[in-house]
Amino acid sequence: MTSEARLLDRPHLLSSPPPLDWLTLADAFEVACLVRCTPAPTVATHRPAPPPHRAVVEFNREDAALRMRQLLIRLDVPVEHEVATGGLRRRYQLHRLHVPTAQALRYAALREAGWRQGRRELLGPAVGSSTPRAAWRTRLASAAWRSALLAGGRHVRRHILGIRLADRELAAVLVRSAAQLEVPALLRPGTGCLVVSVADGPDRLRIMERAALAPARLPTLA
Repeated sequence: MTSEARLLDRPHLLSSPPPLDWLTLADAFEVACLVRCTPAPTVATHRPAPPPHRAVVEFNREDAALRMRQLLIRLDVPVEHEVATGGLRRRYQLHRLHVPTAQALRYAALREAGWRQGRRELLGPAVGSSTPRAAWRTRLASAAWRSALLAGGRHVRRHILGIRLADRELAAVLVRSAAQLEVPALLRPGTGCLVVSVADGPDRLRIMERAALAPARLPTLA
């Protein structure tokens, strides 16, 4: 057997996609966190189900839906925003975002890459990080908490600011993100969920301040 034949017989290894640049990562990671804060979309009985490859995410807060739409537009992912009103005695709005079928796979790939890379940056060791990298880790931490405050279940008590989550990985990311923002956070089990909380007072104010919306784009750090 020739060397050429032996090479042809070897299984082809799939090359991993290149890492996202920092600007794209920040937006894609925030999109992933927003989605992980929400339950799976519901489909009413009188409405047709969305096509199987059409990406749908639902929010019960307008500001969360608007933030998600803003991020997707910046990522060049087309999105449709639909608002439905429900309830009898207590009216509520449901904001449903649709990504067209033709863009659903690209959207899913961006979201998964953003989550995987952003989670690795935040949960990995920070020792030896350059100043620019540390700045971007802080931005990722802010994005995680911004997503949780917009789309997670608020668990506010007199002495804490808490977020109710069903996603264990996101809960771990929030705890590490709080540490990145120099705020101690606690993780404890709740009723059918996990609660990540920070103390009221200076810790709460710092989280709220760092999670406030930043300018649309930051200049690339050298």
